[in-house]
Amino acid sequence: MNFLQYYGIDWLAMLLTLAAIYLLGNKSRSGFSTMICGNLCWAAVGVFTSSIAMVVANLAFAAMNVRGYI
Repeated sequence: MNFLQYYGIDWLAMLLTLAAIYLLGNKSRSGFSTMICGNLCWAAVGVFTSSIAMVVANLAFAAMNVRGYI
């Protein structure tokens, strides 16, 4: 098993997503921007895995988080 198969982007995405959920649970607006970064990382993982659904879904999630931030 190669832990750096996706250059660590998958791990970064997981950490950003967890941090964003924590921040949003504390009603912190920065949770939205953190989640946007996580969504972009997950979209990059989708590109690496050739998963169009993962890319499209995470770009849509990022757009919803932009709306939440605004």
